[in-house]
Amino acid sequence: MVPYAMWLPCSLKFVTLQAFCIIEGPETVQDFDKMDIQEIQDNIRSRRNKIFLHMEEVRRLRIQQRIKSAELGISDEEQDGELPNFPSFIPFLPPLLELKLGIGGTSYADFISSMHLPMQLSDVDPIVASFSGGAVGVISALMVVEINNVKQQEHKRCKYCLGTGYLACARCASTGAIVLIDPVASANGGNQPLSPPKTERCSNCSGAGKVMCPTCLCTGMAMAIVALFPLCTLSSNDVLCKDDERQALLEFKHGLIDEADRLASWVGEKTDCCTWTGIVCDNSTGHVQKIHLSNNHCYTDEYSTAKEYEECFNQRLRGNLSSSLLHLKQLKHLDLSSNNFGGIQIPSFMGSFKNMRYLNLSRSRFGGSIPPQLGNLSELRILSLGSFHNAIFERELTSMSNNMHWLSSLHRLHHLDMSGVDLSKATDWLQVINTLPSLVELHLSHSSLSHTHIDIYPNVASLNLTSLAHLDLSDNYFINSSLPRWIFSITTLVSLDLSWCGFHHFYNPSSIDIFSNLTSVESLHVPDNPFMNYWLVLKGLSSHVGRNLISLDIRFCAVSSSVLDDALHNLTSLLSLDLSENELTKTIPKSLANLCNLRHVNLGGNHFSNTSLTSVLESFFECKLPRLESLSVGSSGLSGQLPYEIGRLTYLVDLQLGGNRFVGMIPDSIGRLSSLRSLNLQNNLISGPIPFSIGRLSSLEMLDLSDNQLNGSLPNGLGQLSKLVLLAFSNNRLTGSVTKSHFAKLARLKILLGAGNNLALRSHLANWIPSFRLRMLSLSCWDLGPQFPSWLQVYMDLVYVDISNTRISSTIPDSFWRSLPDLFYLDMSQNHIQGIFPARMIPASIQVLDVSSNEFGGLLPQLSNGNASSALILDLSNNSFSGSLRHLLCPNSEKVVAVLNLANNRLSGIIPDCWHKWPSLSFLNLENNNLSGRIPISLGSLSSLGSLNMCNNKLSGRLHMKNLTNLQILQLAGNELVGTIPAWFGRELPNLRILDVRSNNFYGDITHQLCNLTSIQILDLGDNNLSGNIPRCFKIFGFLTGKEANSKDQFNFSPFQDMDALGSASLVIKGREDTYSTILGLVMVLDLSSNNFSGQIPSELMDLKALRSLNLSRNQLTGRIPDKIGDLKLLESFDVSLNSLSGELPLNLSSLSFLSNFNVSFNNLTGRVPSSTQLQGFSESSFLGNKLCGHPLTKTCAVVAVARDQEEDKNGSHGADWGLIISIVSGLIAGFWAVLTPLILSTTWRIAYFGFLNKLSFSLKNSNLYLLNKPGSKRASKAKLGWFQGGVFGF
Repeated sequence: MVPYAMWLPCSLKFVTLQAFCIIEGPETVQDFDKMDIQEIQDNIRSRRNKIFLHMEEVRRLRIQQRIKSAELGISDEEQDGELPNFPSFIPFLPPLLELKLGIGGTSYADFISSMHLPMQLSDVDPIVASFSGGAVGVISALMVVEINNVKQQEHKRCKYCLGTGYLACARCASTGAIVLIDPVASANGGNQPLSPPKTERCSNCSGAGKVMCPTCLCTGMAMAIVALFPLCTLSSNDVLCKDDERQALLEFKHGLIDEADRLASWVGEKTDCCTWTGIVCDNSTGHVQKIHLSNNHCYTDEYSTAKEYEECFNQRLRGNLSSSLLHLKQLKHLDLSSNNFGGIQIPSFMGSFKNMRYLNLSRSRFGGSIPPQLGNLSELRILSLGSFHNAIFERELTSMSNNMHWLSSLHRLHHLDMSGVDLSKATDWLQVINTLPSLVELHLSHSSLSHTHIDIYPNVASLNLTSLAHLDLSDNYFINSSLPRWIFSITTLVSLDLSWCGFHHFYNPSSIDIFSNLTSVESLHVPDNPFMNYWLVLKGLSSHVGRNLISLDIRFCAVSSSVLDDALHNLTSLLSLDLSENELTKTIPKSLANLCNLRHVNLGGNHFSNTSLTSVLESFFECKLPRLESLSVGSSGLSGQLPYEIGRLTYLVDLQLGGNRFVGMIPDSIGRLSSLRSLNLQNNLISGPIPFSIGRLSSLEMLDLSDNQLNGSLPNGLGQLSKLVLLAFSNNRLTGSVTKSHFAKLARLKILLGAGNNLALRSHLANWIPSFRLRMLSLSCWDLGPQFPSWLQVYMDLVYVDISNTRISSTIPDSFWRSLPDLFYLDMSQNHIQGIFPARMIPASIQVLDVSSNEFGGLLPQLSNGNASSALILDLSNNSFSGSLRHLLCPNSEKVVAVLNLANNRLSGIIPDCWHKWPSLSFLNLENNNLSGRIPISLGSLSSLGSLNMCNNKLSGRLHMKNLTNLQILQLAGNELVGTIPAWFGRELPNLRILDVRSNNFYGDITHQLCNLTSIQILDLGDNNLSGNIPRCFKIFGFLTGKEANSKDQFNFSPFQDMDALGSASLVIKGREDTYSTILGLVMVLDLSSNNFSGQIPSELMDLKALRSLNLSRNQLTGRIPDKIGDLKLLESFDVSLNSLSGELPLNLSSLSFLSNFNVSFNNLTGRVPSSTQLQGFSESSFLGNKLCGHPLTKTCAVVAVARDQEEDKNGSHGADWGLIISIVSGLIAGFWAVLTPLILSTTWRIAYFGFLNKLSFSLKNSNLYLLNKPGSKRASKAKLGWFQGGVFGF
């Protein structure tokens, strides 16, 4: 409200006009005589607006004054006068009598009385009234409000001003000032700093920012007809709503299910339905015109807990839509979006509203076909039947039949949204859309459109979409389709979204004019469309669209740096550029755009190897004032140090640098980014301390420094970031103590992730009550003990808590559980927490509970409907729980638990037959307890079970579990099970990957049906009483042969993608027992040891080329070790000890380069140990009990003298030696002609040559003897001698 002092005269001596002035504001004083005629007119108009505002404010204050006075018993005489005390200009008359309205000399008060208007209007300040003139009385007469009716009329607010009496000034947007826009020079590439904009006072509202509401005339009340005379004024008891329409609305409510009581105001047969929630009536006729029952504030992806989503979900209306709405003849606007109508079909009566202009049924879970009767809504402008905001997460259930012609009747339609509606059968959709010339926006995202009916341009005679400005066809995957040309014929397009459409080609590969008609496009989003990788396409984009383009998104298009550098240029208007997830190897060229004007750049997911961030930002650093607001280059292979110049990007709001290989320290200049809201440096190699300058980032809301090599202590400056919502520095090397100062001003903090550091939050903060209310807390590996932190009990909003391995050794107070009613995730594992586990205190909301590796004792908790009823992961392993399983496994109702781990406790008794209560179980671990008895048959009913571990108990009897079709891991080792290996293993467990039944009492032959386990990768049948031959059909094990590739390193049975519930196996490999978990998927083992198998080792086992461990020891195997043992190139462990094998060790054992464990002891093997680095590296114990010799054994092999002819026979010298024959013949021919030719032609040569032969003949005999007796290859020696002799004899 503008103070009254603004209207007081500067001088009380009102003598001349020049002596009078008006104080307009704190900084401006203007005299009347300095104004021209136009300024005077503008001031009169604006001051009248302000007069009405002040009159209404005074009126309302007077009303409240009288109401308060009546409540306090204060009479009107006791109230102080409110009129300013100033002298009269006519000394002998009081001020009120000086105010004349120009109507027969009647005073203002007399005029109000004569008009039978409320007398409080006469109490308006006389100065204000004098400025208003005669018009004040007339306008004031329209403000009819009775004092005794104020509180009863509060709910009858004006629908336009919402009861305030004022509207925002449209000319200045309620700022009170108008910005003067001067042309901006484009010289120097926009590098010159912009001067601040100039403003002037808005003449429409005179700087007030608001004007009188013309509908309610400043009363703030809904007024139908207000006249000047009392006979025409509305009574306070008048009702605007029509009786039949009120009844229709009540019937409509009766068909709805309103759990949140949103329609609580829809009651009463006499109440005014125009005041009901979501109802808007015509102020003159009283007919209902609008029904607005949208629930748009509830979206699936905006909640941190399931409970929040459930609460919001309950806000959605359900039920049926009553046809009583047809009584609302004047209904123009119907919005039922974002509700949940459970798949019912859209009622056909919706097509009967002749005056309907706006219909929004999106995101409301309607189903079935869309009724064609909607085509009768000829006045419709906006039709929304899809999920425009979130089609992927909440797809519609509705579909369109193969006939869409009813849409052709909606000639006035300018907005159509069918995103998420199944249009797979609507092959005529383009022909129908082409009949809507007024259409401005078309949204068909995620509508199951396919390549079979996207390019139907030839079926359209001419394109009539002359008004279409926004086209969205995103998330319709047109496999290997050509880009339809009709899209690029729409000349009016401003926004085009083809995201995730998968167009591979464009209709004319030789043309660069693909964008020639889209000269008005400002926003182009085409991620995952490979056609954008063509040089011609990008060249055409630059030529025709480039200068107007503001936003460009070409993610996932396989664009290379060579194509980008050559084709894309001159995007001078570009503000937003997204080139992420492409094949860029170089930074973007300067010619691409005016980089100094770019606001948003995303280059993440590229391949900038050996590139520094300085190189990426070099062009921006050259700008005098870079305008960059968001920069993302995450996971792009960048290296080097963070540049100090990054502090020049002062407009940065969002900086994403995670997932690279940055080294060095965070520069202090980071503190200059005062506008920064989000900083992500996670998953790099950054070292050194966190700089204190980070504490100067006063706008920071998200800070992620996780997964680096930061050291030192936390800077106290972090506690000054008052807007911080997320703080993450997990998995670094930070040390020291954390104090209150680190959280001093973090009142908005919701997420604190600091796990994996050596930090301590000591018990001296036991009475600390933080100012923030966290949602997520992860302090794993901190020192929080030994007492349980009491400050955790004050967080009423925590949904995620990880305090594992934090040295807590006390009990958990009950108050901790009571303070966390919304807890979703709790990990307190690897501590020394004691006491009885308080199952009755566990919140019903919890879904992940891990208290493993503690010292809890007593009976297992009993899960009832009130505690942990929503738990999906329950890990109580490695504690001291005792007693029966029945307390936990036999609840009153079914459980939704997917992961149950009770391993390594002291549980005893039989396993109860209650597994039908656990239908969702996918992981069950009961190993290392004292359980006895038979395995219940009902375990076979767990069709979702993927891992079952009951090792090292005292279970007995035969196995009868079946129907475990999803089982991948079955571990029953270390029990007392009997019988043969069940044949149903091969029939009923098609997905089994790990079978471990070692150390039981199984007997008999291995059934050949076991070979049906083609996915097996670990088969351990060791330490039983099995007999017979080893099946040769093992060669069809797909994973072990390497013919089927293993796609994962580990087995994760968690129902959550970002949480682990890993399968594990304790295996005897390389002579020791180890537990494998994270790399279990890579372990390939065949163990048949300690049985009674006989016969030879099947050569078919040598086909298992992916095998890493083969153990056949302690059996009765005979024969030789297969010669193809060297084909098992990946073999790391080979044990055939304590059998009856004979013969020599195969020579190709030396080719097993990964062999680290080898044992052939106590067999009947003979001969020399093959020479290789691996075999000679094993100890002598690996070869004992045989007749072997050679290194590494101390027994040396005897040297056997072999006759020369026998040796030559071994070397293959007997028989025709074709090498010697060929060499003699070739030597004969060469020698003959090489010598004969010069001797025939030259006498001198003949004399010299015979002299040479005389000397050579004496040494020839000695040379023959030397070559024949020289060590080495006899064959090579004979070849050389033959060639030489052939030449001599040839001569």
